Amino acid sequence: MTTSKLAISSISLGRAAAGHSLRNRLREARHHGYQGIEIFHEEILHLCSTMTPSSAIPENQLKAAKQIKSWCDAERLPVASLQPFMHYEGLLNRDEHRKRLAELALWLRMAKILDTDMILIPSTFLKVVLGSEEDVTTGIMAVIVSDLRAAADTASSMGIRIAYEALCWGTHVNTWEQSWEVVRLVDRPNFGLCLDTFNLGGWFADPAASSGFIPGWKPQFEQSMRRLGETVDVERLFLVQLVDATRMDRPIARGHELHDESQPARMSWARNRRLFYGEHDKGGYLPVKEMCDVIFNELGYEGWVSFELFHEKLWDRDEGVAEEMAGRGMRAWGKLLRDLEEAKMKVEEPSSVMACGPAPAFVTTPAHVLISGNL
Repeated sequence: MTTSKLAISSISLGRAAAGHSLRNRLREARHHGYQGIEIFHEEILHLCSTMTPSSAIPENQLKAAKQIKSWCDAERLPVASLQPFMHYEGLLNRDEHRKRLAELALWLRMAKILDTDMILIPSTFLKVVLGSEEDVTTGIMAVIVSDLRAAADTASSMGIRIAYEALCWGTHVNTWEQSWEVVRLVDRPNFGLCLDTFNLGGWFADPAASSGFIPGWKPQFEQSMRRLGETVDVERLFLVQLVDATRMDRPIARGHELHDESQPARMSWARNRRLFYGEHDKGGYLPVKEMCDVIFNELGYEGWVSFELFHEKLWDRDEGVAEEMAGRGMRAWGKLLRDLEEAKMKVEEPSSVMACGPAPAFVTTPAHVLISGNL
């Protein structure tokens, strides 16, 4: 059984803009047995909006971080990470890159105040959101690596780790293979991987298709999971985020309530219909159990695990949202632990081991193919 510590994202218990106080969400997290919390930057920005002057100036952001830390201390909830530091790597406008690096310095100060050693950087999706043919970022590996190495070196001086996550709708980096290649090339001890089961499975899913999956997804997924178990160094895996998602009853396309012309279907789906592990009664269908078997049983991951769930319900103003979501998450965690133990026991049975046969050979994918997104 995994010894990982369980956290939950602050926004997965309700959104501040919908009237859900962070103090109450922290109380519910602690009451339900969570061991940590991921703080979304929007919590800091929301507190800044209540200050005088109502502005996200650096002084206010640092003040907000101190307030949040005092609330976390009161609930005895350590901060697992501060996130997401978005749209950083590969900017073609190098003046903008330098501005973002300066912003990272502020984030590092906030991370120190929150007493967390981790900041999460998701892969950029700027061009995807702009919906334009104009390139604002580059997929050239050398630039991406150089930018993220600069972030890692800046963070290292303050004892902070950077967890890099591939979003399945990312412009240039949208698979775990690509993000792992980036981690390998950045080659800094404080720069590692964040694996999110939604983004792992979302690459093989397609909410704009009636089947819910890309054609021929299953063998591709199985091969990808074999590669994951064979290649990722667990010491460079800094964070695991655990969620499922709803199988849509009809494709997300024009006319669907989640359709948004400014973003791809995967992104609209990600922002509105994630679920906790094992919630098949609510439409969960991604192969999360198989992913977790590789991550926990094969790789032996023992670091932070966090529920990062986005859903329309989090915008409801019902005061019971935080309690409901915290309870659902803990039930999901219990189910996962049981499922992992069952999977481990099956592998340890002699007959199962013999039936597996030899492990398939691993074929290395060249870096230039990985970064193109054509996997």
